[in-house]
Amino acid sequence: MDLKTDSRKVQPGDTFIAIRNVARDGHDYILNAIENGATKIICEEGSYPVETEIVKDTRDYLNEYLYQNVYPKISDMNLIGVTGTNGKTTTCFLVYQMLQKLGKTPAYIGTIGFYYKDTKKVLNNTTPDVDLLYEMLLEAKEAGCDSVVMEVSSHALDKNRVYGLAFDEVAFTNLTQDHLDYHITMENYCNAKKQLFLKTRKEKIAILNGDDAYSKEFILPENHTILIGTDTTFDVVIQDLEFSHTKTNIKFSYQGKTYETSIKMVGRYNVYNYLTAVFLVHKMGFSLESILSLSENLETPSGRMEKLEYGSNSIFIDYAHTPDAVENVLKSALEYKKGRIITIIGCGGDRDRTKRPIMGHIAEENSDFVIFTNDNPRTEDEKQIMEDILSGVQKDNHEVLYNRKEAIEKGISMLQENDLLMILGKGHEDYQIIGTEKQHFSDKEVVLEYIKD
Repeated sequence: MDLKTDSRKVQPGDTFIAIRNVARDGHDYILNAIENGATKIICEEGSYPVETEIVKDTRDYLNEYLYQNVYPKISDMNLIGVTGTNGKTTTCFLVYQMLQKLGKTPAYIGTIGFYYKDTKKVLNNTTPDVDLLYEMLLEAKEAGCDSVVMEVSSHALDKNRVYGLAFDEVAFTNLTQDHLDYHITMENYCNAKKQLFLKTRKEKIAILNGDDAYSKEFILPENHTILIGTDTTFDVVIQDLEFSHTKTNIKFSYQGKTYETSIKMVGRYNVYNYLTAVFLVHKMGFSLESILSLSENLETPSGRMEKLEYGSNSIFIDYAHTPDAVENVLKSALEYKKGRIITIIGCGGDRDRTKRPIMGHIAEENSDFVIFTNDNPRTEDEKQIMEDILSGVQKDNHEVLYNRKEAIEKGISMLQENDLLMILGKGHEDYQIIGTEKQHFSDKEVVLEYIKD
């Protein structure tokens, strides 16, 4: 696109539009854009030595420009949106793999990046800003993609990052406490996510985790809703599950027929992620039999219950960073553990403080031993973060090691026969944010370096 919001990306002949954000004001970068070759400026105030158009609200202008000029070029792609506190990445990544294996040419946009064909790009946000999102959709379309599955965060919905987009299929995974530093209340958080279900088109397919307490909020009369869960009145009924530390066997029924399959994923919560993906793809016209035949060849995304073997022990790296996610991961581990569960966990700085004691309590209650450590402290005092976490801890089965590398190495050194080490919070992330500096750090790299000896 020749309309740019980042002055650093301006090419000769481009138009630069100055957007006001919380952290910075695009008007401060107009002269930089002109130096880089911008021949037109769209802004809310000022006079500049190139063609200048003054508008009331540059963000509104940008939204309408994208909808009028770019959306028609991408509107024939099948667009799938998934929202929820946890499970978005796994669900979307499973849909992406399924569609690939079924002969489609999909793209994926979400927490772990922007994927299509052989392209993999890192993203800063789960759902990019609206101009970047449209740019990616256009790139995917020009590369021959016929469908896009994307994670849609509550922030993105609240901030209109998906402005103008209409989705063929939408899905809800769950809703639990997170981002209350931004949304303030669970009601606001729920209402933000609900916006996705107002953006449907064509068949208006909506797949919901019916066992989640908030699911009824997402049942809208204009959508064709499919409920997944254990209630026998649901459309997809989970009948029986068998867990191990390597796979999960699933038995479910749909429209009077019973199906059985096995996935290389662990945890009860992943059953919901998997079945949501199955029915998103099924409603695109593929038979359940053809989709289920792919099950054992599907991979989990990086940092989502990613397993590394160490002797008789299993080391799991997972992105769980909310109370619900931590509880789901640890309770799933309890279902197949043979030895002890050792957990390494922390909480992010400059984020919702109210979830910290809850996470501390959940970790100690569902582990034999916990090492509390740093997890992106950002500009907040690490001791204050730890004090918040420990205020919810009631047992003495823990220790504190602020250095995350030392914490991981200590956890591995403690492993005995058939133990499980759960390293939670960062998953696929390859950085640690200390102050305002993003330093390279990978849980997986630390583990691999330690166990190679």
